[in-house]
Amino acid sequence: MLGFGGLASTENRWNMAQIIESGRLIEAILAFTIAEWVALAAYNLRTGRGVAPAAMSRNLVSGMFLLLALREALVRGWWGWIAASLGLAFLAHLADLRRLWRS
Repeated sequence: MLGFGGLASTENRWNMAQIIESGRLIEAILAFTIAEWVALAAYNLRTGRGVAPAAMSRNLVSGMFLLLALREALVRGWWGWIAASLGLAFLAHLADLRRLWRS
């Protein structure tokens, strides 16, 4: 049976706790989020419908910085990276709120 990351042997198969604690799950979510943004932006540019890329960017950036902070906490990263990620998430959130407030 294949485990996460293509590990085939049962000795190397990761359990869910290892997947989460390694940060791999967060990395997969970040990759999916970027792919989603690219797909939605391409759709908008091709059809003129859907959410404009600039409109969704601030919100996605805020969420991605929160995910980076979570990943660093899970892998027991340096507290400075966690604080920086949280601070940047807050700034992106404020930028998004400012944009929404003006609309």
